[in-house]
Amino acid sequence: MNIAEQQTIPDVSHYTYRVMWSADDEEFVATCVEFPSLSWLASTQSKALKGIDALVTEVVADLAASREEIPTPIADRRFSGRFNLRVGERLHRELTVQATEAGLSLNQYLVSRLSSTP
Repeated sequence: MNIAEQQTIPDVSHYTYRVMWSADDEEFVATCVEFPSLSWLASTQSKALKGIDALVTEVVADLAASREEIPTPIADRRFSGRFNLRVGERLHRELTVQATEAGLSLNQYLVSRLSSTP
């Protein structure tokens, strides 16, 4: 394999993991955001996290061995801080009115609304 064909294998600890209780399964379920089809059930949070970490490690190794694309961890991606959002004319007008009433630019108003959303 030449250098152009080599792919960088990401550090699996940089992936985005979640562990939560599953009432349906009566166990903790761990998931990885970058691999939405993977999950791991265990009796404790720590066992669930260790299980999904081992599973992701195995999947990344398999993807690398078969020269398939490996998702970049969200934590390692670069973000510009900008994104475009299209809304209807009516909503645009309503938001502009709300921003003006709050004494903010539309951008400042939307950032404050988005950052206060749970």
